[in-house]
Amino acid sequence: MAAEKLRDLSQPIDVAVLDATVAAFFVTGSKEERAAADQILRDLQANPDMWLQVVHILQNTKSMDTKFFALQVLEGVIKYRWNALPVEQRDGMKNYISEVIVQLSSNESSFRSERLYVNKLNVILVQIVKHDWPAKWTSFIPDLVAAAKTSETICENCMAILKLLSEEVFDFSRGEMTLQKIKELKQSLNSEFKLIHELCLYVLSASQRQDLIRATLSALHAYLSWIPLGYIFESPLLETLLKFFPVPAYRNLTLQCLTEVAALNFGDFYNVQYVNMYTIFIGQLRTILPPSTNIPEAYSNGSGDEQAFIQNLALFFTSFFKFHIRVLESAPEVVALLLAGLEYLINISYVDDTEVFKVCLDYWNSLVLELFDAHHNSDNPAVSVSMMGLQMPFLPGMVDGLGSQVMQRRQLYSNPMSKLRGLMINRMAKPEEVLIVEDENGNIVRETMKDNDVLVQYKIMRETLIYLSHLDHDDTEKQMLRKLNKQLSGEEWAWNNLNTLCWAIGSISGSMAEDQENRFLVMVIRDLLNLCEITKGKDNKAVIASNIMYVVGQYPRFLRAHWKFLKTVVNKLFEFMHETHPGVQDMACDTFLKIVQKCKRKFVIIQVGENEPFVSELLSGLATTVQDLEPHQIHSFYESVGNMIQAESDPQKRDEYLQRLMALPNQKWVEIIGQARQSVEFLKDPGVIRTVLNILQTNTSAATSLGTYFLTQISLIFLDMLNVYRMYSELVSTNITEGGPYASKTSFVKLLRSVKRETLKLIETFLDKAEDQPHIGKQFVPPMMESVLGDYARNVPDARESEVLSLFATIINKYKATMLEDVPHIFEAVFQCTLEMITKNFEDYPEHRLKFFSLLRAIATFCFPALIKLSTPQLKLVMDSIIWAFRHTERNIAETGLNLLLEMLKNFQQSEFCIQFYRSYFMQIEQEIFAVLTDTFHKPGFKLHVLVLQHLFCLAESGSLTEPLWDAATVPYPYPDNAAFVREYTIKLLSSSFPNMTTAEVTQFVNGLYESRNDPSGFKNNIRDFLVQSKEFSSQDNKDLYAEEAAAQRERERQRMLSIPGLIAPNEIQDEMVDS
Repeated sequence: MAAEKLRDLSQPIDVAVLDATVAAFFVTGSKEERAAADQILRDLQANPDMWLQVVHILQNTKSMDTKFFALQVLEGVIKYRWNALPVEQRDGMKNYISEVIVQLSSNESSFRSERLYVNKLNVILVQIVKHDWPAKWTSFIPDLVAAAKTSETICENCMAILKLLSEEVFDFSRGEMTLQKIKELKQSLNSEFKLIHELCLYVLSASQRQDLIRATLSALHAYLSWIPLGYIFESPLLETLLKFFPVPAYRNLTLQCLTEVAALNFGDFYNVQYVNMYTIFIGQLRTILPPSTNIPEAYSNGSGDEQAFIQNLALFFTSFFKFHIRVLESAPEVVALLLAGLEYLINISYVDDTEVFKVCLDYWNSLVLELFDAHHNSDNPAVSVSMMGLQMPFLPGMVDGLGSQVMQRRQLYSNPMSKLRGLMINRMAKPEEVLIVEDENGNIVRETMKDNDVLVQYKIMRETLIYLSHLDHDDTEKQMLRKLNKQLSGEEWAWNNLNTLCWAIGSISGSMAEDQENRFLVMVIRDLLNLCEITKGKDNKAVIASNIMYVVGQYPRFLRAHWKFLKTVVNKLFEFMHETHPGVQDMACDTFLKIVQKCKRKFVIIQVGENEPFVSELLSGLATTVQDLEPHQIHSFYESVGNMIQAESDPQKRDEYLQRLMALPNQKWVEIIGQARQSVEFLKDPGVIRTVLNILQTNTSAATSLGTYFLTQISLIFLDMLNVYRMYSELVSTNITEGGPYASKTSFVKLLRSVKRETLKLIETFLDKAEDQPHIGKQFVPPMMESVLGDYARNVPDARESEVLSLFATIINKYKATMLEDVPHIFEAVFQCTLEMITKNFEDYPEHRLKFFSLLRAIATFCFPALIKLSTPQLKLVMDSIIWAFRHTERNIAETGLNLLLEMLKNFQQSEFCIQFYRSYFMQIEQEIFAVLTDTFHKPGFKLHVLVLQHLFCLAESGSLTEPLWDAATVPYPYPDNAAFVREYTIKLLSSSFPNMTTAEVTQFVNGLYESRNDPSGFKNNIRDFLVQSKEFSSQDNKDLYAEEAAAQRERERQRMLSIPGLIAPNEIQDEMVDS
């Protein structure tokens, strides 16, 4: 094949053959030809001398694909090897690229026809600039500006390059360049911006060419967010932009530029200019988009450009108001224009477009929060506040002054806020608890998949509405009741209207004072129950039912205080449990569980006017209540009743209730076990196996809520259950041994294994939830040693249940050191055989992997002495398996492995085997951690990688390792101490792994690690910079490297939310006041 000779790069490459190879890959080739071409092109790309052919190829090919291939090779060299190339080669390439760009863009027709090629060349040029400018190419900006003045098309392309440069340095630099380099480039751009500024103004004032003006506005847009403000406010730039705004061809680009200006915020220095800009802008906008326009309608009928205009308008208003609304409030002559702008924004918020709504919603949320904070703090004068820029505690006498300012602001915004309440109620997003939705055909169905975007939107809307409610409870209540009346009268009856209204009502739970909330809810629930009675039609009833359930589920405080309502609601839920419309029964069971968890005490005491506690009445009619429910719904019901029984403080009554609750499943269980004693064959019938499974699941549900109090029930069935487990296990093994690997996929084997898993789950749930009472462990663990552990060891791999591993992990986490004597048995049964299953590759038995490492972690944490007693080969197996775990690309497994490693390192450091352990494993662990740290697949483990390295460096430096870590037989050079050896070893390791970095850079990094070893954040930043510098992590999403900082921020936010009534829904608060 002629293409083979392309591999010889000692002479100029044959461009015609290269063209044919590239064409075979992209266009003409058959499958085989394409594969062969792919291989050759890959080899060429990998060849370090290939880039020297790039100029030759670009000069001689006509094929666009070949040009792009050559530029791809060049891009790789610039990214990874540019600084290592000789100066004359770099200059030659730089000049060649610049010339081609100028040549192609100086002529209108070639500039249009070769646009894609020119764009790619621009990108390459900017990559070079990032390396060479300012130090090695000082005249870059003056050269560029001078070239731009020679012709309009060159000028247009120069604008594109300037835009790219700004984006590269300011938008995409995190993770691409070191912090030092970014700072240097920003300073250079700032100092040379004067030339760029003059060029832009010159073009905007002198040129008539549409494409050039658009390119200039687009480039300006990239610079406006960071240039010195004088260039904007002390030059004709702002006026020029406002002149272009009414022109349709430039309207969107200009609006984007104005939005950037609006988003700047550097104190009050330019307030006058901002007021001026806003005044002119609103004047022009009123002509373009008269205030009377129905914006949502105009949007849905508009062209792409018109829709983009509305989106940009939303961005402009939200940016301007976010930073400068105070200025507009304080200038009396502009207040009317401010209100007009808010009116525009409220109308835009009704546009049926998710992205537009998100932009508006984010702003509304921040405005309402600001108004609420001021209002909240003025009600609470002891608080030090930051409103009105006063960062200090109140002084006596100041409160009135500030209080009246706060009142004035609330007065000013009362009308827009009232309209905003209407918007939130009208557009409320669906909460997670609601399972009943309208599909695209207009039918009411059960939701099949959660939509995360909607849930995020619900969260923000809920928070906004809660602040709005705090600002004016009466208006909120009035608007909601008015809308509810319109539902009842039929004037606004529609599924969507009722849904959004009820979701809004449910979402403000906890924000009103208790007596107001009670009054409000009595009316709401009464109206909704009425609506349910008077409305006909199955779908309509399902929608109303779903809304009743959602609302009552949100107000546990109200239900606790009103037994009559609570009883009516629960009976209504029982009614809905017979309603077979999709989703209604599920929601009834979910709501029942939610209400019981918050009001459980109410059901076990005798209420006024009742003869017995509600739970007793419920247990008498249990069979009828659950007769129409599916098995999974019955399990949820059992968990709910378990919660009630758990609230009964009298042990005798409690056991009696539990006995009555479990009577149905127990009766069935006794029948099955009785029959099995006569003939074991009976247990092999699939119908019987299903019944056994259902009985066990019912027990697990009750155990979930009863915890320790489930002891009497589990003791009844425990030994029989283990016998069934053993029998089913033998059946599974026989089937798999006889039927080969496919037998494990048959429905019969799957069913048997479900029973085994449910048995393990039931025991694990009970032991996990039961209080830490050693006698329970002593009663339940020994019988399982043979039935469960022995069975696991004897089984064929496909028949081993991973739940055995998690059950014993739970047992060790629960009973801690008391399990020490049992650990060797556990090891013997599960260790070797599980490792054989999971170390063949990274894919098989995923469940066993994670649970195996969780079990190891439990042992390392609570039964560490058992690990020390392992023989050397066994400990090596453990360590190899841990290294194997954190190399895993599955995040949970890698994380469990790293946590386990940290436990082992800390425990061994404190044990008498510290020196032996670290002599064996220190170097290996360091090497392996660096390997995963610099592998982008393992980014999520960054925080733990850093902790392991920090531990190792501190240990090496601490002097507690008194023997050398190196092997004196193989290392002739005697190091003064371990710290010096580890430093040398690390430098060698990283230098050989990253040939693109100089030894000086690596040494500086390693020394930095030693110096910052006791400063966690310095140590972490050092490693982040190294990852960027080594080019391992670039142009990708590096948020995992900052995950820890994000978590701390989330915790602060939660504490803030807890301090505001209603912000965390009453259902989510783990309250101890559960209805005493």
